[in-house]
Amino acid sequence: MKEENSCPQPNGVLLIVGGHEDKTGAPEKKVQKANYKPLEVLKTFLELTGKDKPVIEVITSASSEGQESFADYEKAFRELGLANIGHIHHNNRGEAKDSGLADRIREADGVFFSGGDQLKLTSLYGGTPMLYTLKQRYIYDKVVIGGTSAGAMAMSTPMIFAGNAEAQQLVGEIKITTGLEFLKEVCIDTHFVDRGRFIRMAQVVATNPTCIGLGIEEDTALLVRQGDELEVVGSGTVVIIEGFGISDSNILDFGTGKTISIQDLNVKLLGRGDRYMIPRVNPPHL
Repeated sequence: MKEENSCPQPNGVLLIVGGHEDKTGAPEKKVQKANYKPLEVLKTFLELTGKDKPVIEVITSASSEGQESFADYEKAFRELGLANIGHIHHNNRGEAKDSGLADRIREADGVFFSGGDQLKLTSLYGGTPMLYTLKQRYIYDKVVIGGTSAGAMAMSTPMIFAGNAEAQQLVGEIKITTGLEFLKEVCIDTHFVDRGRFIRMAQVVATNPTCIGLGIEEDTALLVRQGDELEVVGSGTVVIIEGFGISDSNILDFGTGKTISIQDLNVKLLGRGDRYMIPRVNPPHL
């Protein structure tokens, strides 16, 4: 039996952002963190391309205000010295299936998904030539793929698409689907500390303890190399939730109105520069 991991390790890099990354050069928070660095996350995104003048495409389709969202990124990237910034936005799947989009993706050094509604991204781009091309480039090229808020949550499988603060304590009220699958057996949640999303992530992990939960605070990002090597960038905290050691839960009691109960989760808190290796507990698979 062949035991070594025969699946290709991606040559591309992911930058998964917890939302509200600094785009102005001034902190949004009333309480300024001592380790705040202006524009750190977006600057890291550009630096990862390894190019002096990278070609960047910003995809704002998750947002209901695509032009406004793009304007914010365009201003921030120009402040960082970038001139070549493309804008991709779609409102329906017919537009998103345009095969010409794949050509733009082939020419880009970096692709960045903005925030909004992650279900828009999966329903618009799942199975399209554009997404296929982006995944191929992620595996074989040194492209940089970034996403913030909804754009970050869509990168994983499973992907949370519903389950607010009021409902998250009730068993089975967190709704998940297949994401864009740049990371498998990993679930990403954003605005994690600011919006109190620990319990909803714990529920996802309990549904299948193979899955790793990655909760990312605002103005903070996870840099992912080779598909499983993680490093924290930015001013905040990343929460890692592992369920391998779960001894008991009531996750099967969905529909009863019961509050969630999970025993023996393992939790890690990581800050800037900390690293984490995603455990591979399943046999290699594509």
